[in-house]
Amino acid sequence: MADEDLAWSNRPLPVGVLFSQTGITASVERTQLLATRLAISEINAAGGVGGREIVAVGHDCQANPKTFRQEATRLMDEEGVRILFGCYMSSTRKAVLPVVEARNALLAYPTFYEGFEYSPNCIYTGATPNQNTQPLVRHILEHYGSRILLVGSNYIFPYESNRIFSDLVIEARGKILDEIYVPLDPKPEDFERTIRQIRRFSPDVVFSNVVGSGAAMLYEIYRHAGFDPARMPIASLTTSEAEVAEMSAAAAEGHLTAAPYFETLDTEPNRRFLAAYRDMFGPGTPITAAAEAAYFQVHLVAAAIDQARSLAPAAITEALGRVQFEAPQGRVAVDPTNNHTFLWPRVARLDAQKRFEIVWDPHRRMKPDPYFVSSSLDDWSLVPQPARID
Repeated sequence: MADEDLAWSNRPLPVGVLFSQTGITASVERTQLLATRLAISEINAAGGVGGREIVAVGHDCQANPKTFRQEATRLMDEEGVRILFGCYMSSTRKAVLPVVEARNALLAYPTFYEGFEYSPNCIYTGATPNQNTQPLVRHILEHYGSRILLVGSNYIFPYESNRIFSDLVIEARGKILDEIYVPLDPKPEDFERTIRQIRRFSPDVVFSNVVGSGAAMLYEIYRHAGFDPARMPIASLTTSEAEVAEMSAAAAEGHLTAAPYFETLDTEPNRRFLAAYRDMFGPGTPITAAAEAAYFQVHLVAAAIDQARSLAPAAITEALGRVQFEAPQGRVAVDPTNNHTFLWPRVARLDAQKRFEIVWDPHRRMKPDPYFVSSSLDDWSLVPQPARID
């Protein structure tokens, strides 16, 4: 029996889970790991995939691209895995994807990223720049001003994200005052130049792509420097509920984030998701947009496998064009033209209780544009539904 064929036995179906439980981005990756486990438990409780129980396998990847690559290789070569869920940083995705492609396996990647990538062996379920950066830039220009200072961690995503952000600001006749990068695992002194330049330029907004534990460090230093987020907020794509959990309420309040999902979203699917997540993992566990994507992508892939009756990546991706899932953020579906996902863009501001208050929500989902073909702030397509998917 070919392993692609779903005229299968009752053997469990192993899937690889590639996330970090230690390292610089462990706080957010743990939320992705837990959400993946929740989705698998729900699918198994409903009878599994083609009658097969899903079994998650994988070790701590330690937020290290080399470790991610080694673990992906081990899972495919030794555990017989054909489907992998995981990766957070773009550097880890880029380390894993070549070994997935070489073995004709499938990676489902649940993290917002810089775009400008396609692989027939990858499903991208996080936001692309037109689904988070573009709405955030519009909100900043309309409510705060056009003089921006950029700061980010020293790896690929912040560089590419800042490039796209800068293009949008400059197109709107705004000004980028400076662009600063700090080590991926920074110390407080690594932010000294950032603070000096903020004092020097007094920007309207600081746009941060600092990731992991460095994010909380930046926000605390920013507060101690006396900067007022009501007048000069930090706007970020990389500050989620996980990073906020590591900072004080005083450091968090007033700052901005764009994402398709926030824990505070008031929808019935989200209420069910929150209840299930907290029942399984405890009431104090943060839930992030990256976790929500990790959750719904497992359901989407499982539904596609059931439709395809196959584990072949080409068959799964083709079937993904015919399925949808009522995710906590809204109904999601994979665009068969680019393997990215229709998502619901939102902008939120942190309140005094460290909760994200949604300040912009069009209540419609947006087609993914991973190549940012339409980069104008005045030319973006919010669509209520993708092409018909039954």
